[in-house]
Formats: sequence, C-alpha cells, structure tokens
Amino acid sequence: MSDAKYDVTAIGNAIVDVIAQAEDSFLDANGLPKGAMSLIDTDQATKLYGLMGPAVETSGGSAGNTAAGIAALGGKVAYIGKVADDQLGEVFRHDIRAVGVTFDTPAIGGQLPTARSFIFVTPDAQRTMQTFLGACTLIGPDDIDIELVADSKVVFIEGYLWDLPAAIESILKAAKAAKAAGRKVAFTTSDAFCVARFRDQFLEFIKNDVDILFANESEILSLFEVEDFDVAIEKARVLAEIVAVTRSEKGSVVVSGSSTHVIPGQKVDVVDTTGAGDAYAAGFLYGYTHGKPLDVCGKLGGIVASEAISHYGPRAEADLKALTAGV
Repeated sequence: MSDAKYDVTAIGNAIVDVIAQAEDSFLDANGLPKGAMSLIDTDQATKLYGLMGPAVETSGGSAGNTAAGIAALGGKVAYIGKVADDQLGEVFRHDIRAVGVTFDTPAIGGQLPTARSFIFVTPDAQRTMQTFLGACTLIGPDDIDIELVADSKVVFIEGYLWDLPAAIESILKAAKAAKAAGRKVAFTTSDAFCVARFRDQFLEFIKNDVDILFANESEILSLFEVEDFDVAIEKARVLAEIVAVTRSEKGSVVVSGSSTHVIPGQKVDVVDTTGAGDAYAAGFLYGYTHGKPLDVCGKLGGIVASEAISHYGPRAEADLKALTAGV
C-alpha cells in the first residue's frame, strides 16, 4: 500500500454539527428519540435551532470526523462530500482543511443550504441527533474522483449515505474504482436505526465490496437480527476480511479470518459520546494504513475514541500524536 498518495479517502455527508446540552425533558417535549439520528425538514430545523440552548458549531458528519482524526494523527487523508456555497458551507470547508484534510469537492449554489445536525447531549453523555441533510442530498457520481480513490490505500464510506438514493450510485462507483486499483474498502454501519432501514442493502454491499467493517455492538446485533454478541461476531467474521466492533466501556473486538483480538476499554470520564465511533475508525485506519497489527489498530482506535468522549464535540482537543506515541 506504500505507493498511494493518501492513506484514506473518506466519503460522507458533509454536515456542520451544532452541539448543545439538553435535559431528557427537552427530548420528550419535542418528540426526539434519544440516542438516535433522525432526519428533519427545513421547518423542523428552524424550530429546533430556535429552541436549543448555547451551542458549538463545527464541521462534522461521520466520515468527516474520521478524516479529521486521521489527519490529527499525522495521516494523509482526503474527503468527498457536498456543501453549499453559503456561510455554513464555508465553515465546513475551512474547518476540515485547517486540520489537514484535502477537500476539493465543488460547492453548489442556489439550490439547498449546507447540511446541519443538531446534537443534543444529555447528562448521561448520550447524543440525540436531528439532521437536516440539505446540500448533502446532491452528491452524485460526478463528485467521485476516480484518480483520488485509486491513489488512496483505503476508501472509507459511511452508512448514513444510504439515506440519499442518489448517493448510492456514487458509493458503488467509489468501491468499484478502489477494487480496480487494488485498494481496500472500509464501511461503517453508522447507526442501529440506519441498519434497520437498510439491512438488506448493507449486507449485500458488505458481502460484495467491503474489506473492513466498522460497527458498534447494537449495530452488529441489528445487522444480523440476533441478541447474542458472540453469534453476531461469528456471522460477521465470514462477511468481511476485517471486522472491528466497539463495545463502549468494554472496549472493542477485532476479528479477521480465524483470529480474534479483544481490546480492553480505556478508563475515561464520559462527557459526550458524539463521534466516538468515528474517532475509533480514525485510529484504527491510521494504524492499518501504517502497517500496524490488528490488535494495535484496535488499541489506537480505543485511545482516539476515549479522547473524543472526554469532552463536548467530536473533534480532538488533545494532541493525538502524543497520546498514541509508542503504541
């Protein structure tokens, strides 16, 4: 994999995260399903923005967070996602480039505004997301740079893209280009509710195109419609070359072929779980693209994820290079 210009090219919904603290009573009063990501329209977005308390705005989206994490670790990473030619679009473009991510997807003008996700963090550190997709919905096959994908060791794709019918053709184009160039395809299932919506499509895509699969425990159980974690792991083992499953405070499990690596959880005071899975994927993929053994990749993922949940917001506040030095 050493002949590639980039370690990873990530493809996802380019979203500006608007993060605020909230009580469970706020979620109940506004009918927001706790711990899930729900899609909303323009009117709902305007209403929620008016109701939420003081917030932090940052470029986000699942794959965008992973790309930023890889860059913070010192990796070479690019990003493909759609923003509008508006204020939030410029916020996204500036933020992601500022952390060292190559982002050259052309912005759109005069159609839909840049996507934003309202993230409500309750005292138990759970995050509830209400997402207005906006310009994200206009990503298409023409936005997939074949040369960029071919020049990346891994192309990383987020499951949330399946909510955009037009994006599926783009995903398949990217996967095909990666395979043709002898590169790897990594995929995150994103959210248990997302898995429930697209289970059959996810299983087909993973079986046919995915080399590295990321999921958390609830997602992997939903994917295979089982209640036993060990059963789910055995089913996943034969579906992809590498499967990495996070288990919150229990750490993670990484399987590949007949091998199984159990990585203990990091001790941390949890403040906000936003972006934990994205951060884990960042650490794991950085390790993988730099030739680390799978157990070390899992450990790197755990360290980066632990840093992410120790503060509000998905982007690292500590020096990730220093945190992972010597791993």
